[in-house]
Amino acid sequence: MTDRGEGLQPDVFLRFGPLEKAFFIERPNRFLICGRMAKTGNTVTAHLADPGRLRELLVKGAVLYLRRANAPQRKTKWSAVLVEAPNGVLVSLQSTLVNKLTGIALQKQALKELNPWRFVRSEFTLGNSRWDFLLEKVEGKKQLILEVKSVSLVKQGVALFPDAVTKRGRRHLEELAYLQEQTDFDTAVLFLVQRSDALKFRPADDIDPLFGERLRRADHKGVKILVRDCQVTLESVHLGKPLSAELF
Repeated sequence: MTDRGEGLQPDVFLRFGPLEKAFFIERPNRFLICGRMAKTGNTVTAHLADPGRLRELLVKGAVLYLRRANAPQRKTKWSAVLVEAPNGVLVSLQSTLVNKLTGIALQKQALKELNPWRFVRSEFTLGNSRWDFLLEKVEGKKQLILEVKSVSLVKQGVALFPDAVTKRGRRHLEELAYLQEQTDFDTAVLFLVQRSDALKFRPADDIDPLFGERLRRADHKGVKILVRDCQVTLESVHLGKPLSAELF
């Protein structure tokens, strides 16, 4: 297990707000889980904002941390925020959180791997896709497209992506490689690991070998492959340290 304070970016974080402990019962569909509240023993349903398989995390009895929803019109009164992995590490269950955290990091220029690129805008449409971020160099006006991927699967210290077959992910890599080679845009993909126990990153070839193939091809074409971990507590998630990507 890694030191949770190592490589911490103290000014790049998001707070979770008040959380309630529960225990995982089942997952009726991709976006819904059932849990038993620790305080009351009541069974509740919670929205799950991570469509991945999460099979290694969402096991019967796993410790969850839920946040009460403030939207009266919602069918579920709770949102799933965190799960405790078998080794005790907290893992974020909010896949869209990585975009918010990356946006903060870019605006604070905290991603040193992307210096001297500067934030221009989020949600940038080009070609057949909407990309997460558009960056620009201070000098020269050259632009970079950045796509961010949420990683929750870690095995024996290795962060792995994807945890399910992803045609969309493959298409993104193909388009980034094309843009890098055939246009004036530079391109990059950031894998943000939403937990603190990874030592390095690899594509999950046993789950989606075609994604691994596309990632290696993108790297060969000049697409920047970046990886960061996160430091997750019951109060907040902080941007963590860079990790190495082992592609071959």
